[in-house]
Amino acid sequence: MKTVLESAYRAWSAASAFRVRRERYKNYTYGDQWCDMVTDRKGRRIREDRLLFESGGRPLTNNLIRQLVKTVVGRYRTQMAESGFYTSGGIADIARRNSLAELDSRMLEEFLISGCAIQRITDERRWEGCGVWVDNIDPRRFFVNSFHDPRGWDIDLIGMLHDMNLPEVVNRFAGGSMQRAAELRRIYGSAESPGAFSGSELGSPECSMEFFCASEPGRCRVIEVWTLDCREKSGDDSPALDFAWHCRYLAPDGTLLAEYDSPYAHRMHPFVVKFYPLTDGEVHPFVEDVIDQQRHINRLIVMIDKMMTTAAKGVLLFPMDQLAEGISWERVTDVWAHSDGVIPITGRGHHLPQQVVTNTANSGAYRLLEMQMKLFDDISGVGDALLGRRAVGVNGAEMLESQVHNATIALSDIFESFTAFTMARNEKSLAV
Repeated sequence: MKTVLESAYRAWSAASAFRVRRERYKNYTYGDQWCDMVTDRKGRRIREDRLLFESGGRPLTNNLIRQLVKTVVGRYRTQMAESGFYTSGGIADIARRNSLAELDSRMLEEFLISGCAIQRITDERRWEGCGVWVDNIDPRRFFVNSFHDPRGWDIDLIGMLHDMNLPEVVNRFAGGSMQRAAELRRIYGSAESPGAFSGSELGSPECSMEFFCASEPGRCRVIEVWTLDCREKSGDDSPALDFAWHCRYLAPDGTLLAEYDSPYAHRMHPFVVKFYPLTDGEVHPFVEDVIDQQRHINRLIVMIDKMMTTAAKGVLLFPMDQLAEGISWERVTDVWAHSDGVIPITGRGHHLPQQVVTNTANSGAYRLLEMQMKLFDDISGVGDALLGRRAVGVNGAEMLESQVHNATIALSDIFESFTAFTMARNEKSLAV
């Protein structure tokens, strides 16, 4: 079992760079768009928003990515509702039980952000009853061997990380045996702190706590690994090879909790996986294309905000001989920062305080921002018509419909790729 556990850990570790990129893309999608780490003048590695604060700026954002993702998901839901995808055919009962329309919408959102769609199909008893169940899988808990076929036909190891409480572990893997239940409690320690493993059992200094330890206190980490095993079978004339998908549930120390061959009619593992676009085994999601444009837009907004602040107040030139007695420079600075402040002066001499204001009207920043917004739409393929920015009365109904159709064509690769994923899921669900 140690070899299987090591293979699973290597597959999970190989995706570490992907998980880092996914976290960044997710941050940008949901509004944390100053999250990148940068080096300041002192050589410190700090977040961009902190560096901006220390420079006297404000980390403003105009989150176009979130609106973009919502528009694409909304368009997909509309198309599926119009086609009756979830209400017709043999999948209707499974779709109703699992709320597949909602699951797939959230899965498409993940697909746009990270470029991966992963679902797990099982036939088991749950609180709602027995039947086929579909679950969205968090990519942070998923691992698979390096593969290059967009259909996933070269996958030979796949699995996921589970966090269970101790009673669930005992119920699933004790098999009604008191002796086995006691062994499971010993493996996972006490009920107060189960699953406290560091991965040192593998003897590797690179073992990650994220793989071997549960993400929440009081939970037990269980590792589900499916491998495509090759076995010899005796034929009438000569030995032959037989391939079978085999499942193992492992504790972090390598203890085998349960194992069995695929019990499903399709004789495969229970996962459905789609990576986009999987060029040379690499994943490059939809959101990745517009990250740089979003960064430029945010920086232009900050620049314009700073220019407006400068134009409104400017720099105050205050002659030193005009400072009234008992008034400190700190008080002058504080009072001048308010629009209704009054600064006492002596009134002696010919040089009075003077405010210098910068003219920002012809800076070109506004035109540059407009250009970046246009580039954002061009790169994403989601224009004004799909976003609903133009009224029908302006362009005419036929013109608007044509623009929406053309915008949808630009997204057809995304939609068709995700539809291929849902069709594979439906086929596997019906074959369970």
